[in-house]
This record gives sequence, structure tokens and C-alpha cells, in this order.
Amino acid sequence: MVKYSFPGKVVLVTGSSRGMGAAILQAFAAAGATCIVNYFNDPDGQNRHDAEQTAQRVRECKVPVHLFDADVRNYESVNTLMKQIKESLGTLDILVNNAGIARDRTVKKMSLDEWHSVLQTNLDGVFYCSKLGADILRDGGRIINIASISGVVGFHGQANYSAAKAGVIAMTKVLSKELARRQITVNALAPGIIQTPMLGVIKPDVLAGYEKAIPLGRIGRPEDVANAVLFLACEESGYISGQTLGITGGWF
Repeated sequence: MVKYSFPGKVVLVTGSSRGMGAAILQAFAAAGATCIVNYFNDPDGQNRHDAEQTAQRVRECKVPVHLFDADVRNYESVNTLMKQIKESLGTLDILVNNAGIARDRTVKKMSLDEWHSVLQTNLDGVFYCSKLGADILRDGGRIINIASISGVVGFHGQANYSAAKAGVIAMTKVLSKELARRQITVNALAPGIIQTPMLGVIKPDVLAGYEKAIPLGRIGRPEDVANAVLFLACEESGYISGQTLGITGGWF
């Protein structure tokens, strides 16, 4: 088993109150990193509750944990988040842009709100966090963007989601060039079907069809993505930048 080690490294995973983001943060915690749980402070407080639960699990790894709320759709909210991190921790070593939503519908039926909300969270949010995060990221740091295989091949009913994730992949290539002088690597992951709460929007028969089409014969686990994130974050992968790695079980 590969053993990663990140003692003394400060890691921010956006949208890490639950699901894939929480799994990524827990993997970093197990490897000794100082972890920042980020969540969107929704009106009913569910995200805050989930974030506190995630923080508690992370603390079991005996590492420092910080909770910061920020709405990645809002530039000033992200700016405040980065200032809080700098004031509290001094720097940032690894930024994982994970926060994302899905609002699937065909183009014909898609509302303007469904279009804009997905682009704002999944694309604008990555831009804001990368732009402002780079200011506090140490030289030699890492940015890892969670894109999607949907941004590579495009899926029925996902014009908003596919467009946003394709934009993330393109942005990854640009950022890798612009930040190379500081030895900061920027890479993306393109997960396929992963067992997260977002799967709730996929009809069971459609999901079964996807599973049958995956050569490895199973839906991906959040840990499958987390393991790839840790690989791209480690020192040994320092000559990999501007790349998008599919996490699909051989699908596409």
C-alpha cells in the first residue's frame, strides 16, 4: 500500500463538508496534513452540521483541523476565506477545488437559473479560489481541480455541468503555465461515476446502465478519487502539470 506523508502541509478542500470532498480531506488527514474543512453556510444549517461531523472524523487522525465557511460563487466570500487562512495558518500548500453542484436538464428545458448556478459554482468558483488562493499558496505548492469525465465527452442533459467542467480542464492547462515559474503544479481529475450524494439525481435504470458499461464492473468510490488527489499532491509528482487524469474504471 502506498503511504503518503504530508506533515506540516496545509490543505484546503473546497466543498468538503461531505461526499467526495470529505473523503479527500480525510485521506490528507491520515497522511498527517493540517486540514481546512470548507462549507457553504446554507439557511437550514445542514452543511455546517455535516462539516462539523467531517471535522470530528478528521480530528481522530490527530491533526489540526479548521472550519471555514465560504460561498465559492462569491468573489468577496472567497477573498475573506483566503485572508482567514493566511491570518490563521500563514500559508497554503495544497488547494483542491472540489466544490460543485449538478442541475441536470436538457437544453430545451433548462432554466437560466439552472444554467447560471452550475457555471457559478463549478467554474467561477474554481477561478476565484485559484486566483485568490495562488496569492497565499507557497512556491512549490499544488492546485488540483476536480473536473469530470462529463467535461471530456459530454452527457445528455448536462450542458451546464459539461460546459463548466470542460472550462475547468482548460483553466487547468492555462494555470499550469502561468504558475510554473513558482514551481506550482496545476492538474485536474476527471472522475466518472462516483458513489456520492450527487448520484441521487441519476435515475436507477440509467445508473445501472452506466455500471454495466464500466470495464472494471463497479461504481467508483470517493476513496478512488482521494488516492489520485494525494498522488498529484505529493513531492514525487512534481514534474506533472497541466494534465487531466481520468478516474473512470476504464470507462471512456
